Amino acid sequence: MEFIKFLIDFILNIDEHLAVLIASYGVWTYGILFLIVFAETGLVVTPFLPGDSLIFAAATFAAREVLDPWLLFAVMAAAGIIGDGVNYAVGHYIGPRVFREGEQIRFLKREYLDKAHAFFEKHGGKAVILARFVPIVRTFIPFVAGAGSMTYPKFAVYNVTGALLWVGLFTFLGYNFGNIPAVEENFTLVILGIIFLSILPPIIEWWRERQKMKREAA
Repeated sequence: MEFIKFLIDFILNIDEHLAVLIASYGVWTYGILFLIVFAETGLVVTPFLPGDSLIFAAATFAAREVLDPWLLFAVMAAAGIIGDGVNYAVGHYIGPRVFREGEQIRFLKREYLDKAHAFFEKHGGKAVILARFVPIVRTFIPFVAGAGSMTYPKFAVYNVTGALLWVGLFTFLGYNFGNIPAVEENFTLVILGIIFLSILPPIIEWWRERQKMKREAA
């Protein structure tokens, strides 16, 4: 319970926490940011960690010349690429048992896994890129890709492309707009807006499926 409270506070006040991290750890802040993004994308047990908001917030510090923007971009992109690569390998190793034999893996939330599988089935290889912009789904898509028939070379292309686009977009937004007075004064609202826009696609998809089921039942 305490961890959940801390996580919510960290996300909603991410700019304040980042300021403390930078002041306390200096250049090692890049390593901490790397680990957070790596865990969020590479470990199926930590899909709740901040991704979009963390990159955006870190980029605002780059705009203040507290962090180096190009180094930040490189570190975040590397974390996303390596994280997805590890996730793919785990999916390749244990995924077939999960899907073909219906085996229950304790640390996997089946609901999230099924949603990611449906997302992957609908969008194919492009799902690896699209999922980068959807929290939780992006954590499970590499696992599903590894468990399926997607070869690693093909996955690697989508993985690198998706990571560069994802990190590039939120770095650009944070660097160019994060220090606008209106944004600085309402940073928590901006973070909530980023989270809302990130989860909007699956909400819309859910609503469409619900309407389709109603039409079919009528």
